Amino acid sequence: MLTYSLRENAALRVHLKGDSALGRGDLRPDQSGVLLSMNRRLRFGDNDEARGENGGLALCGRDSIGAMDHVVDIFPSTAVNRRAISWNGLRAEVVQATSRERIEFGFRAPFHLLIAYDQGVRRDGETFVEGLPSSKLREVRRRLTFVPAGHEYREWQEAHTLGRIAYFYFDPAKLPIPAETGLMATPFAPLLFFEDSMLWESAMKAAALVENGSTNQRYCEALGTVLAHELVRLSAEARRPNAPVRGGLAAWHQRVVTNYIEEHLAESISLANLAQLVRLSVYHFCRAFKKSFGVPPHRYHSIRRIERAKGLLAKTACSVTEIGLMIGFSETSSFTAAFRRTTGSTPTAYRRSIG
Repeated sequence: MLTYSLRENAALRVHLKGDSALGRGDLRPDQSGVLLSMNRRLRFGDNDEARGENGGLALCGRDSIGAMDHVVDIFPSTAVNRRAISWNGLRAEVVQATSRERIEFGFRAPFHLLIAYDQGVRRDGETFVEGLPSSKLREVRRRLTFVPAGHEYREWQEAHTLGRIAYFYFDPAKLPIPAETGLMATPFAPLLFFEDSMLWESAMKAAALVENGSTNQRYCEALGTVLAHELVRLSAEARRPNAPVRGGLAAWHQRVVTNYIEEHLAESISLANLAQLVRLSVYHFCRAFKKSFGVPPHRYHSIRRIERAKGLLAKTACSVTEIGLMIGFSETSSFTAAFRRTTGSTPTAYRRSIG
C-alpha cells in the first residue's frame, strides 16, 4: 500500500531540557546536553492523521509499514516544510528549510536512516552520528549520511543558503540482504558525509516522487527496492575494512578525511578518529593514506596547517603570534620552528618576501 501526505509546518513538538547543548560544545554523547527526547514516538491513527504524545500534528498518515512510526525530530518545526510518502518497508521524506535561523535535528529508532543533502550550504553547524567523530562540514550538498538502526543522529545548522534534505527510513526486517554478504549477523556501519553516485541517483529519484506526490504504487515500490539494494551493497562494502591497500584510499574516502582535517586544522587529530571515518583499522588507514597522498596523516596535517598560515600571512594584518594561535600553535616559537621546517624561512621572512 502506498500513502502520501503533505503537512506544511507540521507541529512536530520537540522537548528540550533547558538550553540545547548541541553545537555549543562537543557533540559526543557523554559530553553534550540532551537535545531532543529521542524516545518520543509518533502514534498514527486510523483517520490518516498522526499525532505525537503531546497532541501536536505530525507528518505522515497511516501506512503499510505498521510499526515504522518514527521520523526525525526537527526544532523549531515552523522552520521547515515536510512532505512524505510511504510504501512497503520504506518511508521517504523531503524536508525543505524555510528559514536561515538555527534548526536542530535528532533521531534514534529501530530503523535505518539514510540522509541525502540535496541543497543548501551551512553558515555554521555540526553533525553527529553515534560511532563516528562529529563533523562541522559546511558544504554538504550531494553528500549522504547513513545512521544504522539504534544509533543516534543529531545535527544543528544555521543556513547560508536554504537547504533541502531527503530522509529515507528503512525497516531492517524488510531489507533484501543476500546471505553471502554476511550482513544478517553483522551490524550495519554508520557513515557520515560520504559520496556514492549510484545510491545518490536512486535517492534523488525517490525524493522526486515525494515532491511530485506520485501515486504510481508499482513504480514507487520498484524504486524503493532498488534503493534498498543499493544501501545493502554499500553496507556490505563498508564491512570489509581491512582489504589490501593496493591503490590507496577510495576517492570519496580521501574527500571525507581531507575535509575532516580542514575542519579541525587547529586541533589535535587522532589517527583513530580518521581511521574510523572510513571504517579502516589504524594500521590499514595509515598505509592507504600514505599511498594516496605520499605522506603520513600527521605530516599531511602539519603541511595543511602551514599552507593555511601562508594564506593568512599574505592576506591579513594579523601578527605572527595570532596566526600561530589560529592554526593550533600555543607558542610562537613552536609555530616558527614548524613553519621553517616546511618552507625554509620564518613566518616574518615569508611575509616580507611576498610583500
